[in-house]
Amino acid sequence: ERNRRPTIEELNTILSHYQSVSSRMQLPMVDIILFALFSARRQDEITRMQWKDLDKRTSTILIRKMKHPRKKTDTTVLLTPEALALIMKQPHVNGEQRIFPYVAKSISTSFTRACQKLGIEDLHFHDLRHETASWLFEMGSNINQVSNVTGHSSWTSLKRYTHIHNFDKYDKYSNWKWRPVEESMTDSPVDKP
Repeated sequence: ERNRRPTIEELNTILSHYQSVSSRMQLPMVDIILFALFSARRQDEITRMQWKDLDKRTSTILIRKMKHPRKKTDTTVLLTPEALALIMKQPHVNGEQRIFPYVAKSISTSFTRACQKLGIEDLHFHDLRHETASWLFEMGSNINQVSNVTGHSSWTSLKRYTHIHNFDKYDKYSNWKWRPVEESMTDSPVDKP
């Protein structure tokens, strides 16, 4: 079990790096990293999501063949306002059904290389999924609310991504310059506790 969470400083470093090289890259890594951070989606799930499976009205998306302990199953998950804002800024590509039409392995390879180049030790792309769950719990979301975003079907599988302590509600990403929010959205679709 991993419990590695990125710091704000590490995320700032990674995102600034990708922003500075974005004109030379085919992958929109800033959007992909932020989407993973605010959606709890794995890289292969990100690259399989389709426009037809998005319901903007309910802030949900169907994740096809989502990984579960014994099998892969289609699962509808709730999108945070940040995740929905990132989806809505993606261009519709003619003839392409996917929202992020990229190769999952390329995302992982790029992220790993950037961390090595920047001296960020032991941070994996999958750690962003862990971060989403922990962030939601820190803001006061309950188990059901978090599982609606992450897609976990049981507390047993969800708790490995969290470290619940007694603390006051805290939003690690409050006023963070990289935090995406769609202008028309003022309330979170994640039920307030």
